[in-house]
Formats: sequence, C-alpha cells, structure tokens
Amino acid sequence: MRNVLRAMLFSVALAVTGTAGATEHATKDDAVAMVHKVVAYIKANGKDKAIAEVNIPKGRFVDRDLYVTIGDGVGTVLAHGGNPRLVGKNLTEVKDVDGKAFVKEGGEILKTKNSGWVDYKWPNPVSGKIESKSLYSEKFNDLVISVGVYQD
Repeated sequence: MRNVLRAMLFSVALAVTGTAGATEHATKDDAVAMVHKVVAYIKANGKDKAIAEVNIPKGRFVDRDLYVTIGDGVGTVLAHGGNPRLVGKNLTEVKDVDGKAFVKEGGEILKTKNSGWVDYKWPNPVSGKIESKSLYSEKFNDLVISVGVYQD
C-alpha cells in the first residue's frame, strides 16, 4: 500500500510540473528566455491573462523541467506553473533542505538589481532526489517573474 501511495504521489508530481517524459534538463539560458517570454506575454495580453496562463498545468509556460512563478514582489505567489496550491501563499520564509531562505535572498537581490540568480536545493519531481537548482528572477512592473533550473 505504501509503495502504491508513493507511486501515485510521484505520478501526480510529474503531471503537475509538466515534466513527465522530459528527456533533458533545461539550461540557465532557457530559464532566462522563459522569463522574457512571460514578460512579452504580459505586454501583449496584460497581467491578469498572464497570471491565468501561467497557472495552467502543462501550458505554454511549462517546458521540460521549467515552469514559471509570478509573485507580487513581497513574497506572495500570484501564479505557479509547478504547484497551483501555492497561489496566494507568502513564501518569503520558505527554506531549502540546508535552511537557506532562498525566496528572501532573491527578494534582497531584486532590491538593488532588476534581475538575479539564487542557488538552492530542491526536490526534483523527475528524479525524486534533492538537487541543486538555480532560480532566475526578474522584476517587471509590480511583479517578480521567476523560473528555476536544475543544475544536475
């Protein structure tokens, strides 16, 4: 029973993140390009439509192991392409397995720059292991648009 539950949870994780069948990891360049794609979509269609689009599982803003998050600039999730249950939650105090408050660190970087990277460790839904991940975040108007990429 326990193994069945694990298999079901793993399948759900793959479906939610849109990475089932992913054959290669995305790159940092892919992450930056995805953020720019979201910015272009916002410019063409508006903030509300972009938020709705990012929240679609397996939508246009999911590619391999990449998905987009949109935040309000103070840590609250407005859209999450990997886990829609996080929408509306403030993640400022979320820490990785080593205790690193990576969301807060990213916010600090964006106080002085328009964009930046934060490295942290996070569960990879494809491998089921804790892996090194880099999160690229960019400010656009009153939003923070982020995409993470696994390094392994």
